[in-house]
Parts: sequence; structure tokens; C-alpha cells
Amino acid sequence: MNSFMFHHVGVAVRDLRAATQVLNNLFGYTLSAGPFDDPIQKVSVCFLSRGEGDTVIELVAPLGLDSPVNRTLEKGGGTYHVCYQVPDIDAAITYLVGQGSLLLSGPVQAAAFEMRKIAWLMTGAKLLVELVQA
Repeated sequence: MNSFMFHHVGVAVRDLRAATQVLNNLFGYTLSAGPFDDPIQKVSVCFLSRGEGDTVIELVAPLGLDSPVNRTLEKGGGTYHVCYQVPDIDAAITYLVGQGSLLLSGPVQAAAFEMRKIAWLMTGAKLLVELVQA
């Protein structure tokens, strides 16, 4: 299956505004979308970029004490997932599960992606992967 298009890298942070400022000062990233509160995922997110063709960074902060991103932050935070955009999320899930990945959640609609469906999987190599429907 060759329909996985790299979309972004996810970075767990405690404070979106503070992390945006640091990445702007250090590397020139600016806010390109958000922030968006997603009560389904229990996170607040925003997207940073430096222009067309550069890697997009999604900053992910917890919305509350029960947010799943808190586990990542307890381990120090930082980069923790990669996201791929796919034309058929159900087919992509079937493919990845068939290759030994574990479906963790989804597909569900996501506020940060205009209510398009997302899903979360863990690969056999312990890479957390987010899929987003094109």
C-alpha cells in the first residue's frame, strides 16, 4: 500500500504558547493553524510551519488531568508520534493491522482536521502512528 503521505510530527508540550515561542525563536516556526481544543482526544493542538514543503509540527497539550498526552509528558514530553494522511482510513487501518500494528483508537472525527476521521495505531516497532483521512 503506497498511499501513506507524511503529514506531520507530533510533539507533546505542557503549554502551546510557550512552545510556539521557543520554536519560533530557535528555528523560525510560526503558527499555521489552531489552537484547537479536541474534547474527544482530550488535547489542545496547534500546527507550526516554516513554509511550503517543510515539515509541519503539531504541538499537543493536555486539556485535563485525564488527557492521554500526560503519560508522554510524565516521561519528559517531546516528539512522540508521526501522522500520515490516507485516502481511505479503513483500508489503511486494515493494512497496518495486517502488518502487525495494533489499533489503539478510532476512527473518530477530529476538530483539528475539520472533523475528518483520525485513528491511532502502534506498530510492531513501537512507533505511535496517527492516520488522518484525506
